[in-house]
Amino acid sequence: MALSLNDIRSLFEQYGGLAYSGEPVTQLEHALQSGALAEEAGAGEELVAAAFLHDLGHLLNLQGETPTERGIDDLHQYFALPFLRPILSNAVLEPIRMHVDAKRCLCAIDATYFGQLSADSVRSLELQGGIFSREEAEAFLQKPYAEDALRLRKWDDRAKDASRVTPDLDHYLGVVERAMLKHAAASVSV
Repeated sequence: MALSLNDIRSLFEQYGGLAYSGEPVTQLEHALQSGALAEEAGAGEELVAAAFLHDLGHLLNLQGETPTERGIDDLHQYFALPFLRPILSNAVLEPIRMHVDAKRCLCAIDATYFGQLSADSVRSLELQGGIFSREEAEAFLQKPYAEDALRLRKWDDRAKDASRVTPDLDHYLGVVERAMLKHAAASVSV
C-alpha cells in the first residue's frame, strides 16, 4: 500500500517525538535537520525529499528507542521503500535505500570519517555489515545515485544538533508533495 502525504504527516506527528537512536534529537528533528542541510547545500527537491524521508523506515518498523543497543538492525533503509515506491521516483528512493551503504563506503574511502561517527552509528555500522572492502566501495561508487547517497549520509551524520533551528514539517511535506507530483507527471507521460 502506498503512503499518502497525510500518512507521512501522521507518522511524523505520531512517532516523530521518539528519540533518534541515542542522539540528542527526536526522529522529527533529525528529519527536519537532514532536509535543511540538503537545502543549504543547494540540493534539488528530490534529494531534499530523500534527506527528509531517509529514516521514515524507523517510524514504520518501530523497534523502540536505540535498537542497536539490543543488537537489532531494523533495516530502516529498506522498510519504507515499498510504501514510497508508488509515489516517488528513484531520485528520491535510491539515496534512501543506499544511505546505510554510503556510511560503509565512506568508512572505507575517507580515513577521517569513522572517527566522526556517533556511538550509535558505530554500533549500527557493525550490525549493517561493517566497513566496505576497497572492492565493495569501488562497486558502490559506480552505482547510479551513489553520489547523492554519500551527500545524504553526510547530512544525516550532522543532523543531530539539539539547538538547530529548521523550517517546519509543513515545509518539508511541501517538498515531498512536489516530488510526488513530478513523479506522477513523469509516470503519465511515459
